[in-house]
Amino acid sequence: MVKASLLRKDGNCEWNFFSVSKNSSQSSSSSSGSQRTVSPRKDPQGEVDGLLFMQIFIHLLKSNIGTGFLGLPLAVKNAGLLVGPVSLLAIGVLTVHCMDILLNCASHLTQRLQRSFVNYEETMMYSLETCPNPWLRTHSAWGRYIVSFLLIVTQLGFCSAYFMFMADNLQQIVEEAHFTSNICQPRESLVMIPVLDARFYMLTILPFLILLVLVQNPQVLSVFSTLATITTLGSLAVIFEYLIQIPRHSSLPLVASWKTFLLFFGTAIFTFEGVGMVLPLKSQMKSPQQFPAVLYLSMSFVIFLYICLGTLGYMKFGSDTQPSITLNLPNCWLYQSVKLMYSVGIFFTYALQFHVPAEIIIPYVISRVSENWVLFVDLTVRTALVCLTCFSAVLIPRLDLVISLVGSVSSSALALIIPPLLEIATFYSENMSCVTIAKDVMISILGLLGCVFGTYQALYEMTQQPHLAMANSTRATHNGLFLFA
Repeated sequence: MVKASLLRKDGNCEWNFFSVSKNSSQSSSSSSGSQRTVSPRKDPQGEVDGLLFMQIFIHLLKSNIGTGFLGLPLAVKNAGLLVGPVSLLAIGVLTVHCMDILLNCASHLTQRLQRSFVNYEETMMYSLETCPNPWLRTHSAWGRYIVSFLLIVTQLGFCSAYFMFMADNLQQIVEEAHFTSNICQPRESLVMIPVLDARFYMLTILPFLILLVLVQNPQVLSVFSTLATITTLGSLAVIFEYLIQIPRHSSLPLVASWKTFLLFFGTAIFTFEGVGMVLPLKSQMKSPQQFPAVLYLSMSFVIFLYICLGTLGYMKFGSDTQPSITLNLPNCWLYQSVKLMYSVGIFFTYALQFHVPAEIIIPYVISRVSENWVLFVDLTVRTALVCLTCFSAVLIPRLDLVISLVGSVSSSALALIIPPLLEIATFYSENMSCVTIAKDVMISILGLLGCVFGTYQALYEMTQQPHLAMANSTRATHNGLFLFA
C-alpha cells in the first residue's frame, strides 16, 4: 500500500515522494494524529503534472506483489487444486469491487465537502459525519482512529513477515552453500545439522533495517523503490520460468479441509495489499477519469498472476510446498541468486511499507514533546517500531501463519468489511437501493466471517506447535535437524 507514496514525476527515472513536511505534520497531528494531504502538482506552465496510464499500472502492479504473493502456492494447497484458484478469483473480484466502492465514496465526499483529496481515514470519518445515525455522527472521529489503527497493524504485520522471509531465505542460502552446484536439479529431501537458528538471521538483519528506516530523504527512498522493483520483477521472471517446466505432481486433492481453507483466506486477503493506495494514486493521475480503467486492467492482471503462481506452484511441489515458494527452488547458484535478489527487494520494500505507520504514529508523538526533543523522539520511535516487528517475528517464526493472521485480522477489515459499510453510510440518505444495501451487507458479513474464523484458525495452529521456539518456516524439527523438501 505504501508504494503509492513513491510516485514517478515523469517518464524518466526521477520520482516524487509526496508527503507533508515534518512541520505540517506536527501542526496537524495535534488534532487528527495523521493528516496527510495529497493534491496534483502543476508544472511552470500551470498544467497538471500527474502520472500517466502506464505509470499508474506499474504502481498498482508492484504494490500487490510481496511476500504474500510467494505464499500463494501454499494457500492453494490449503484450499485445494480446484477450490483454491476459484476462491482466489472470487476474493480478487470482491476486493477490486471494494476498491471501486472506496473510490466512489471518496469522490462523492470530496464534491460534497469541496476538497481536492481525502485519504482512507478521512473518508471513513467524513462518511460517518454525514450518515443518518446520530450516534455514529457523534463518534465519527473513531472511524478515523479505527482505520489508522488497522493500517498500522497491517503495515507492521507486513514488515514482520518481511523479517521472516529474509531470514528463512538467507538461512537456506548460507546453510546450503557447501551443497550448491551449477546444475539445477529439482530439490530433493536433504537432512542437515543447523548451523544457526533462523532467529539469529532476524537479529542480524535488525541493525541494517534500523539504519534503513532512519533514511527520510525522498530521493533516497525513490532509489529504494526502484531497486525493489527491479530485483522483484527479475526474480519473478526466473521463478515463473521454472514453474512452467515439467514434471508436475498429479492426483492432488481438488478440495482441502475447511480448517486449512481458513488459512487460505487469510493468506489470499493478505496478498491483496493495494486497497489503501488507490485514493492517493488517483489523486496523482494526470487524467483521473481514466483511473477506473487502469484499476480494473491492472488488478485483472494481478489476479491472473496470483492464480497462475498459486496453481503452478502447488502442481509443481505438491505436498512439499513451502510457506514461500523460493524455499522450494533448486539448490543451484541460479536459484540461490534469485532468493538473494528477492530478499534484497523485500529489504528495500521494508522501508516503503514502514513509512505508513511511521507517518501516523510519529507526528502524533512528537507533537507532545518540546522542539529540542523532536529529532531524538523521531529516531527513537522509528527504532522501537523496527524492533517491534523483529521481536514479533522472533516470537512467532512461522511465515505462513503470520501472513494468514495479519490477513485475517486487519487486511480483511480494510479490504472487505469497511468499504461496503462506507458505501451504506455515504449514500444511504440518497435513496440507496435495497439491492445495493443487501449486497454491501453480504460482502461485509463475508469479510467478518473470514476475519473471525481465519484469526481463530491461525491462532489455533500457532498453539499446536509443541516446540514453537524451535519452529521456523523451513520446518526445523525439535531434535535439531532441518528438513528441506
